[in-house]
Amino acid sequence: MTLRALLTVALAASMVAFPASHATAAPRTQAVQTTADELDKLYGSLAGAVAADYTAGSWHTFEPVRRRAADLLTGSPTPEQREAARTELAAAADSLVMTRGLRELVTTYRTRKRADYTRKSWTPLFRALAAAESVLADDQATRATVVQAKNALQNAAAGLVPLSDGRFADIRNDTFWHDTQGNPIYSQGGGIFRFGDTYYWYGVRYVGAELYYKSPTKAYDRDATFVAITSYSSKDLVHWTFENNIATAQTPVWIPPSKDVAPGTFSRMTNLADTSWMGRMGVAYNENTGKYTVLIQMKNALDDQSGNTAQSVLFLQGDSPTDDFTYANIQPQIQNSPTSGTGDQTVFTDDDGSDYLIFSNRAGRTGSYVAKISDADSLSVEPAKLIGYVPAGREGNAMFKHDGHYYVATSALHGWNTSPTYLIKSKTGDIMGDYTPEYVLPGTERDYSHVTQSGFFVNVKGTVIYAGDRWADFAWNGIGYNQWLPLSEAEDGLLFHSLSHWRLNAETGKWRPGTDNNHILNPEFAADRVIVKQLTGWTGTGTITNTSPGAGSTRFAATLGGTEPATSSLSQENALPRGTYRLTLQAKTAGGLDHARVRVTGGRHENYVLDLNQPTEGWQPRELRHLRLTGGQMRISVEAADSTGGRTLSVDAFTLVRER
Repeated sequence: MTLRALLTVALAASMVAFPASHATAAPRTQAVQTTADELDKLYGSLAGAVAADYTAGSWHTFEPVRRRAADLLTGSPTPEQREAARTELAAAADSLVMTRGLRELVTTYRTRKRADYTRKSWTPLFRALAAAESVLADDQATRATVVQAKNALQNAAAGLVPLSDGRFADIRNDTFWHDTQGNPIYSQGGGIFRFGDTYYWYGVRYVGAELYYKSPTKAYDRDATFVAITSYSSKDLVHWTFENNIATAQTPVWIPPSKDVAPGTFSRMTNLADTSWMGRMGVAYNENTGKYTVLIQMKNALDDQSGNTAQSVLFLQGDSPTDDFTYANIQPQIQNSPTSGTGDQTVFTDDDGSDYLIFSNRAGRTGSYVAKISDADSLSVEPAKLIGYVPAGREGNAMFKHDGHYYVATSALHGWNTSPTYLIKSKTGDIMGDYTPEYVLPGTERDYSHVTQSGFFVNVKGTVIYAGDRWADFAWNGIGYNQWLPLSEAEDGLLFHSLSHWRLNAETGKWRPGTDNNHILNPEFAADRVIVKQLTGWTGTGTITNTSPGAGSTRFAATLGGTEPATSSLSQENALPRGTYRLTLQAKTAGGLDHARVRVTGGRHENYVLDLNQPTEGWQPRELRHLRLTGGQMRISVEAADSTGGRTLSVDAFTLVRER
């Protein structure tokens, strides 16, 4: 247990003596009867507290109380003495004024250079830094002045205006993303939040993700074991620096019996290793407390097998965006939601700083809900409003705001797998108002949202970025966990762009397709989660199916032909820029068909054919170079004919990329 974690758990435990704080409030009448081990627990957690994290004045009051508790514990105190010591120690801990987060912010913002920003935007940060340093130098600074200094620093940093217009940087999908140190980015089911002038990306690392990264050749559907909540930082949304595992399986929790839905449901837990599920989370900053709060789905592994009483929203809290976060509260039930816990959830922060939980009900996931996160301390969720209802159920609930309207995106309910993205849109500018019926976001139906499930959204200067989770470690949907795609305005609404390579300028919000973009959709036939005869994104005739396994590490391939004579084809048409292209694919066949080929056509007289009728030993790479396509549109087709039956052609791993 880290020193920071020890202290914050103690503060959570200390709230038992102060029912005004809903985080862990318990009836005072239980105090003497339940304190047989509470003093030991409280003292043990506070044993790691260090003076450097607090004002000198509050530490001077706290430390003698801690020493008296230590002396008492060396003897054989009565229950009444233990309770009196616990009450005194809890009060002393609650009076501590933490300055750790403010100190970290000052250190961070002192690295900003005046020459990089406009004079008008720099002046507020300069003043906020001076004021914050004065607070840090004040031994008697109050909690309110510390919070005020943190708010002023973040607001000033958020208002910085760079003199540079920024530059375009590459976002590449269909690959494992790495941080600035070259390590894999493990971040699923999370979100990106901007605090000050920096983006912070939070998500969850699972055991299965590590296994899949090492060997992406099968599904790891029984390895959703929680490892950590990760945090990364970035200025351009492209280059991400690992900051901290802000919570791990070893993060301790102290949950009072008052939170139990059934006897011992949550109060028996000792740390996050006692969970059977942790996921779907977001972070809110609270301007009243100066704290950052994680809201995450939690299921308790110690409960009965049904899990009906084990679900909750768990609240973890830190003093800076990348702090060691610790237990602050749980909320098993959100008012107006028909079931405990949530189905899927994300945190949405509105333009005015208000935070909301966007979620579906757990059982059936038929409803989409929006609920305000408490303004007072971000440690509870207020009554929810049902804004959408789909009897078939939806998951992957996430919200974004565009052109004055709120949109909630969801995916089909079939377990960690790919789906078209469904949207509902607010009819007015009221987040708690009425929403339209559900419709499919155009562009997502052709390859099931670039072979992802909706995760979260980022709004960059008016450009909305869809961040999809490819739960490859569980479902084997293809390489890479995170796939980010831009949305744009179309005549009839928003349009999703399925791109394997695109470029973003985070300063201006402008984006453009990348030169290495693969212009074939669903190229590995991974969008469909089961064996089908109509492959997503492709038009088929004759005998067509997806077969497993595919080439290399892919899960599926497309197979033309079967036991009966057939003439079969598989095709798709896509827009693309004028240029010269290279086609690559993997093919497998015993040969002997009437014909087996791939054909690419573009403008007038642009017709290119690659013969695939030669027998192969397993999968064989094939390519066709120097395809001049000038019509702005191309059609690719796979064609096979077998007049006798029993011969097939299998294809996989298509790319159509511009030649350099």
